[in-house]
Amino acid sequence: MPLYNIAEKFVSINGEGRLAGRPAVFIRFKGCNLHCSYCDTMWANDKGLICEKMSGAEIYDHIKATGIRAVTLTGGEPLIQPDIGVLLKKLCNDDFLRIEIETNGSVSIEPFIHFKNRPSFTLDYKSPSSGMEVHMFKENYRFIDKRDTLKFVCGSTEDLEQARAVIEKYDFPCPVYISPVFGKIQPSEIADFIIKNKMNSVNLQLQLHKFIWEPDKRGV
Repeated sequence: MPLYNIAEKFVSINGEGRLAGRPAVFIRFKGCNLHCSYCDTMWANDKGLICEKMSGAEIYDHIKATGIRAVTLTGGEPLIQPDIGVLLKKLCNDDFLRIEIETNGSVSIEPFIHFKNRPSFTLDYKSPSSGMEVHMFKENYRFIDKRDTLKFVCGSTEDLEQARAVIEKYDFPCPVYISPVFGKIQPSEIADFIIKNKMNSVNLQLQLHKFIWEPDKRGV
């Protein structure tokens, strides 16, 4: 039975995305294949991090015990975890649960879209200031649908211009959000950019948890 490296697990509200403000169970995995300049969970990628080893059954039981329907798998990068498909199959077979996977956009989602009640994906598009844009796996855009979400985290005008170019090129079939790199750009600048460029299908998004609690607080 596979064991998963869990950096933390907690119940909070969704801080972003289409379910922002609603309660969710968060399962954060250890480890990521990217090193973004603005990463706010770098601690979860530390090779020396002491994590909790949990089986798929233990993760499932923990989620069910909370009584919360929405589940967010995050990281780190969930899709690089060994045997993640085994866990997803178990979670997706439960009609009560709504599974969301926050993925950095560098890993193919194709192996995971065929499950019963398939998970929804929130895919990042890494902006130029992240230093990781070159790793974006753009083939994923063939597999997303209206259940999924595209997210751009922008910290500069260059990031915003690149986001606009990508959005215009791919005409995504799902909701699209632009968020500020916390402390690097004013939300008003993003709002002005969206309005000026008539980006009618784009949502400005703020990370609620960073306003409700301390920006660096864990477990929220």
